[in-house]
Amino acid sequence: MSNPIDPNRTMIGGPGFDPNRTQLGGPNLGQTQPMSAPPGLDPNRTTAWAPTPLAVTITPSRQATMANGPAREQFLLEIHAPTEPSLAGYVDGGTRTALNLCLVIDRSGSMEGAPLDYAKQACAHVVDLLGPNDILSIVVFDEIVEVLMPPQRVTDRQLIKNGIQQIQPGYTTNIYDGMTLAAQQLAATQDPNRVARMVMLTDGDPTAGIKDFSSLTQHAADMRQRGYSCTFLGFGPDYNEELLASMAKRSGGNYYYIAQPQLIPEIFRTELQKLMAVSSTQQSLSLKFARWVTLKGLTGYSGSLNEREISLDLADLERGSVMQVVLDLEFANHPLGHYRVAGGTLRYTELGGSTQAVDVDCVMEFTADASRYGLPQDPRVASAAQVSAAGRVVEKTMLGLKTQAITTAAALQDLQKTQALLLNEGRVSEAKEVTIAMQAIQSGDLGAANKTLMGTMTNLDQGKR
Repeated sequence: MSNPIDPNRTMIGGPGFDPNRTQLGGPNLGQTQPMSAPPGLDPNRTTAWAPTPLAVTITPSRQATMANGPAREQFLLEIHAPTEPSLAGYVDGGTRTALNLCLVIDRSGSMEGAPLDYAKQACAHVVDLLGPNDILSIVVFDEIVEVLMPPQRVTDRQLIKNGIQQIQPGYTTNIYDGMTLAAQQLAATQDPNRVARMVMLTDGDPTAGIKDFSSLTQHAADMRQRGYSCTFLGFGPDYNEELLASMAKRSGGNYYYIAQPQLIPEIFRTELQKLMAVSSTQQSLSLKFARWVTLKGLTGYSGSLNEREISLDLADLERGSVMQVVLDLEFANHPLGHYRVAGGTLRYTELGGSTQAVDVDCVMEFTADASRYGLPQDPRVASAAQVSAAGRVVEKTMLGLKTQAITTAAALQDLQKTQALLLNEGRVSEAKEVTIAMQAIQSGDLGAANKTLMGTMTNLDQGKR
């Protein structure tokens, strides 16, 4: 690593650890306020789920499109995760997925005071929700990265929470090495029956170690290839929202903006509940287009639209959820008949470590019958396409505000339309985020607006319902 661990600073735990033995402790430790688990959730009851394949459905916007002339249609790819009874965090009681979790906490000087206090409380909350079948590790970082707790089963919650109170503020921010050390902890106890996730909380731009955007986002992508998804929680006004959101996307995790320190524990709880229901990871969609087909858009895809072959990394999928991916294609002058316009493969890793593949075939009929190609779009496809396009509208608005290419009034007008669309489509959470961003713009806080809208855009790009 670019900034190795300082041998003069205390590390709790070390090489040769036993994951079944709690190793946190020390003199004069503080004590956090206990926080109970949600009603009905038994953190001690986990399960290794039997593999159940994802189901993929493909729906064209119309059954037939115009032949012998330019045409444009969308395809809706819906990825359905299996529904298991009694999902922890979604209904009371039941079993849940076991975790291999590494918490990575920014302890730089700007976190001193209330932010670090709430971060400690959030970590204690996580400990209360975990059980002996879960593996937990904790890494802390400023310009130096350290293992506060090596990976181990959560058997002595109070001792772990006491150790969390040892976290003290430091100086600058070394995100890259914090991620590197977290990956080492996850690798030490890697188990295909556990979901491996790094969760990082930070309030600043990287100011130590490797700091450039491309290296950090590639580091997140590399962690995904090793089987570890990463969630990033940005706190306060000074962190780089584009960087954190990009790292979350490249790794298959989530991104959150935390406006106030007292919200830190609740956001941790939200993320942990999602983790407890994950059923498939490392999802990717590869597609190849016919030579006469032009890609005009794809949910969550930001690469070149002129390629004949593309690959899109998808977020982890929770049990019972549906991921919608909209493929927008334009066809040149084409003769009558049925033709495959795009084909490819959805690949993913099941809980248990098995890699699965599902064929994806998009076939379109080309007809000269105007009564058929002139029919309205399938309403489900049209609805999903509107939601997918809303992510690009939000992105355009964010860029316009940053560059002053659009006025505040124009931005508010665009966001109001997006808010109405999201509400109409049942995307209440994203609509609420847009409302918060509009309020921030009206108060002159463009930084908070951008950070909020980055979360909205990230959620829309994931396509999960």
